[in-house]
Amino acid sequence: MQTVFPKGFLWGGATAANQYEGAYNVDGKGLSVQDVTPQGGFGPITDGPTPDNMKLEGIDFYHRYKEDIALFAEMGFKTYRTSIAWTRIFPNGDETEPNEAGLQFYDDLFDELAKYGIEPLVTLSHYETPLHLAREYDGWVNRKMIGFYENYVRTVFTRYKDKVKYWLTFNEINSIIHAPFMSGGIATAPDKLSKSDLYQAVHHELVASALATKIGHEINPDFQIGCMVLAMPTYPLTAHPDDVIAAMEAERQNYFFSDVHVRGTYPGYMKRYFRENGIVLDITPEDEEILKNTVDFISFSYYMSSTQTADESKKVKGAGNILGGVMNPYLEASEWGWQIDPKGLRIVLNDFWDRYQKPLFIVENGLGAVDQLVTGEDGQPTVNDDYRINYLNDHLVQVAEAIADGVEVMGYTTWGCIDLVSASTAELKKRYGFIYVDRHDDGSGTLNRYKKKSFNWYKEVIATNGASLVQK
Repeated sequence: MQTVFPKGFLWGGATAANQYEGAYNVDGKGLSVQDVTPQGGFGPITDGPTPDNMKLEGIDFYHRYKEDIALFAEMGFKTYRTSIAWTRIFPNGDETEPNEAGLQFYDDLFDELAKYGIEPLVTLSHYETPLHLAREYDGWVNRKMIGFYENYVRTVFTRYKDKVKYWLTFNEINSIIHAPFMSGGIATAPDKLSKSDLYQAVHHELVASALATKIGHEINPDFQIGCMVLAMPTYPLTAHPDDVIAAMEAERQNYFFSDVHVRGTYPGYMKRYFRENGIVLDITPEDEEILKNTVDFISFSYYMSSTQTADESKKVKGAGNILGGVMNPYLEASEWGWQIDPKGLRIVLNDFWDRYQKPLFIVENGLGAVDQLVTGEDGQPTVNDDYRINYLNDHLVQVAEAIADGVEVMGYTTWGCIDLVSASTAELKKRYGFIYVDRHDDGSGTLNRYKKKSFNWYKEVIATNGASLVQK
């Protein structure tokens, strides 16, 4: 089929403040959970910032954003996804008055995007809960977090109500189950965290997300506010009904989050899960009322699919499967063990659309790889990243297939459109970008920016609205 994307499709790229801004202690910024996880979201937690934490400097976007946005504009970005660092606005998280220097930075950033006609897509909380809130309150386990988050979102919604239209409440909100400290600021060690406390934290985040949606629509009715989930289609390893049910139950652990965001109530299958696991939650009538403030669209990250089986003897876990599951024998994997499945993206888009009939936005998709800087034909440093081009091409062809299926897709932002520090492993050698940043895991490098081969490839994809994609 011919690849057809709708007019006005939002092409762009995605990043997160904690992975590329740097300037971790500049202009009144407080510490976040990222400043004490030098080995990534699943590594050990330090008492304070340590020199080996690549995120402290990131790629210094804080001081180089004009240069980087000019490069995004050269590629033709229609939208750019970034996040606001909560600790730039409220350094500890529980203050009543915001930090003006932090607010001004994002004013300047959004103004720079507007100069090029690039629409910002802003994540309110992207894996950077203020460290003070984690250590003083145990993060989202504590109901007080809803009020702190409300104060923060009211502040930024009001400040940027005429500069930002598209908002996401929490990044990959379902990841709190697997990375409670990074995702939910929960200081209690995972092996000591009860299921009741974990799902109470989930509940508080869901209420806060719905409250943000309500507040945003009151401040500016034109706001488009979405949830953001880590999407991972799950296949049964065999046609055995037990495997099919295992896959269904695994998928429901993710659908739970989007179900509440879109339908405004807890699904029956989760109530059963709570009953059978002795999970008791504090859910007030006020909470139930707030949850009825449902999202305008569903956004998600997509990197891989997963496979499930009920047969314990066959449970060979994939090295990179963040949400568990077993290896799929039909798929290849990246250097980090992430199984590559372009058709899974079409499946996810169709499944979400069939379930909700809400607009969908792919806000993360990309290939982390070790890139080799070489001298290009023009004498400039570059990276011949055909592997990345092939990966993105094949995924975008499947997005076009889903659109042809009748799915309403708003846009597509590739993850790490400029090289940044990985969330899962805190490495810079795991590169995603169209733009190479000369910084390395030992801290060396000039921070100079160089266009990879994929830079011009993506520029052509955007210019042709996807017509340049290659069917295989």
